[in-house]
Amino acid sequence: MIGHIHSIETCGTVDGPGMRYVVFFKGCPMRCAYCHNPDTWDPTGGEDHTADDLLAQFDSMKEFYKNGGITATGGEPLMQLDFLIELFEKAKAKGIHTCLDTSGVIFHRDNPTLLAKFDHLMEVTDLIMLDIKHINPEEHLKLCKQPNDNILDFAKYIDEKGVDIWIRHVIVKDITLIDHYLDELGYFIGGLKHLKALDVLPYHNMGEIKYEKLGIDYPLKGMEPLTNQDAIYARDIILKGAKRRRQDDAAKAAQ
Repeated sequence: MIGHIHSIETCGTVDGPGMRYVVFFKGCPMRCAYCHNPDTWDPTGGEDHTADDLLAQFDSMKEFYKNGGITATGGEPLMQLDFLIELFEKAKAKGIHTCLDTSGVIFHRDNPTLLAKFDHLMEVTDLIMLDIKHINPEEHLKLCKQPNDNILDFAKYIDEKGVDIWIRHVIVKDITLIDHYLDELGYFIGGLKHLKALDVLPYHNMGEIKYEKLGIDYPLKGMEPLTNQDAIYARDIILKGAKRRRQDDAAKAAQ
């Protein structure tokens, strides 16, 4: 099977635990206003690779990855679900830690064929870094041009399967950096029993130059970047919401 790959980073340090071999997949149905990889949207082009090709390169550098593993990101890796499953299946057979960085956008529980593939993927995935772009359905649609009901359901599905979850959330002034939305997000993720980490990322405009090169209008042109202090503030609100959810769940269980 052939995978369409945008690029490969051999020494990734922000895409999961430890040093990672990071594979950027082509194709994404989301159109997030702050996306800094618009060059990955198109599912065509890029480099063609087999799972064996990628794992051979991983093996040639495996001493660097003793405490890490392989991460599939993009774009949206789930757009090439069959290839992703094959890659992770072969990686797990070699004892390699597998991490999926995804928005979960193609997940639909009511599609039996698709769900069977997701069940298989969960069996060979050690960690999922799930990007929740916006907790509010209407605001998510405006921000990403896609609904979020299936994304939030995917978070619950991952939790049901017992796969470790890291939540990623980008804060943007007047869009996601709003206290009641942050609290609502926290309350939601507080219900995930397998939540292992929360990354709150401040908006940056470093991708703007890519839009210019591609001849695409940048949706957030003029938006000011945020700071690490903004991220700390937002993370604190999210964690307070998560704590309240856990307290509410504990109280219900005690009744």
